[in-house]
Amino acid sequence: MASYHLSVKTIKRSAGRSATAAAAYRVGERIECQREGRVHDYTRKQGIEETFILTPKDAPDWALDRSKLWNEVEASETRRNSVTAREWELALPSEISAEDRSRITRDFAQELVSRYGVAVDVAIHSPHREGDQRNHHAHVLTSTRKLEAEGFTAKTRVLDSAKTGGVEIEQMRGVWAELQNRALERAGEVERVDHRSLEAQREAALERGDQLSAEELDRDPELKLGPAANSMERRAKAMAERQGREYVPVTERGAVVHAARQARAAFRELRERLDIARETYGAERDAGQGRVSAGLAALRAAAAKERGAGVGPEDMRERLARITDKDRGGQSDEEPARGRNYARERLKEIMEKDAGRDGQAAVHRLDGHSDPELGEETGREERKPSVNERLKDVLNKPREKLEIEEDRDQEKDREVENEREIDREIDRDPGLSH
Repeated sequence: MASYHLSVKTIKRSAGRSATAAAAYRVGERIECQREGRVHDYTRKQGIEETFILTPKDAPDWALDRSKLWNEVEASETRRNSVTAREWELALPSEISAEDRSRITRDFAQELVSRYGVAVDVAIHSPHREGDQRNHHAHVLTSTRKLEAEGFTAKTRVLDSAKTGGVEIEQMRGVWAELQNRALERAGEVERVDHRSLEAQREAALERGDQLSAEELDRDPELKLGPAANSMERRAKAMAERQGREYVPVTERGAVVHAARQARAAFRELRERLDIARETYGAERDAGQGRVSAGLAALRAAAAKERGAGVGPEDMRERLARITDKDRGGQSDEEPARGRNYARERLKEIMEKDAGRDGQAAVHRLDGHSDPELGEETGREERKPSVNERLKDVLNKPREKLEIEEDRDQEKDREVENEREIDREIDRDPGLSH
């Protein structure tokens, strides 16, 4: 699944860092720092797919020479605590091609040049051979001064100011999200990224009535592992893969991150099944099926998706129950587990919305009631079996029996429709009403 990441860091002399060293490391080259009198040689660094420099239109020619560029950056700063460069770290979607990853990174870098008038040095990195193979990313190093025909001039105070810096960075985060989403759309991918905070995304989901997405977003941001823990978890994953066993986190941070990712995966599976159920129900209704038959077909399709994913119904229900109940700290025996019947409840909402005026009747039929007066307390002998009960029977029968019973259901639906038509004819003809 595509994920969003953009972080902005500064290269500060007060932290013992230099723009020349930062550039040499990210692009894997040798740069001699004239201010420090040191040589930064990272030519043996691997995993660098592409590097390039972008400058404003009137910039001098020497700005395309990486060593000259960053030495001029260092020379333009005279204070001991100067911020000499700014780094934009970008996560690149693994779902798109290398060509598209290069394209959107270049477009983002060009936007920085056009917006702030700075010099931009870009390095696109491939995933670490021992890490997550989806971790394509880019390092975009920019000057903190404008680059004009005479060289580096004024500081980019709009990014440095406490009042405007956050606003500018948030706007650039939006630009990066839009570039990624366009690339994902070109690649035919359904997934999209969102640069907004989890809270802002959750509020938007509630406004549009998407309760499931809102619940998925009701979580803390993912904990950052850090270099040491990340290295330990990578080794643990590699060892588990070699031994053919399930990966178990070895650090506390790793366990928190792993649990959060499993929860998000469970919600994604649930959403996929709900989408399948909704599409199946709509198609069956368009094909002339009754609401009960269409609902049963929708539940069959959702159950087939569950089995195809290799997840047992009980396992999925338990996972979802734990996730949806995480903020309540458990529940009483009288209160039903929300995760247990969540997909079914959502399907009922969909059917009620699609059914219009007869929505309440559709819901009662999905519950297995032939009459709205029959509620949950009615015994099975006093009402028709519910869809849930019928589904359990259906999934355990051979295909031939399933087809026979489906034909019977359709025949019963036709008989009911015929009886209703006769009743309507009687109501319209006064001579037949007695």
